Amino acid sequence: MPQPLQNSNLLKTLPLQIADLIAEQIADGLWAPGDRLRETELATTYGVSRATVREALRLLEIRGLATIRPQRGACVTLLSAKEILDLYAVRAAMVSTASRLAAERCTPAEADILKGRLRLLADNIGDAAEYTRHSREMVEYIASLADNAILASYASDIAKQIGRYVRISLATLERRERSLHAWEETIQAITGHDPERAAACHYRLAVQNRDAVLEELSRTGKT
Repeated sequence: MPQPLQNSNLLKTLPLQIADLIAEQIADGLWAPGDRLRETELATTYGVSRATVREALRLLEIRGLATIRPQRGACVTLLSAKEILDLYAVRAAMVSTASRLAAERCTPAEADILKGRLRLLADNIGDAAEYTRHSREMVEYIASLADNAILASYASDIAKQIGRYVRISLATLERRERSLHAWEETIQAITGHDPERAAACHYRLAVQNRDAVLEELSRTGKT
């Protein structure tokens, strides 16, 4: 169940804050595909008006995370193989570009931070939720190293849409081990100032995650 609103980001509108919180909960699996998103319950939980929740749900619909049906209300969007292919096509292009730019600009201090984040991934490989979180933060940090505000903004938007699929792609230890190996190659290329290799490695990592999601959803018959 959703938790009460805390630590509000005053730079965001209230509907955007609510939308971001629900998006995080969908990514974490707290809301399952097809679950109803009831305005009254959400308004009570977060202590806001139904109008605020209604606007938040519209924002989630724009992100592809909610489906609003006339006279029936909103629900969490069902998983879709087509959406996976579309999202990961964009995701792969973005992260490969970010890693290429990061490799061109990476300072010794930033290289140390990347290696530290890589150690965090290795240390948390047995914990799916923590590994997924550190993986997401690694992507965010690399995007910041690219020093491209437009790229960082688009990457952040895609991350909010793709979060639930990333969680599925990293659900098993075997997949996290493959992910860690790919991350090791990517970080080695970035810190070694090899832009083309960095881009290729991160692109392969995104495609690997895409294929893991498709494999899992095909196995469970959820698409």
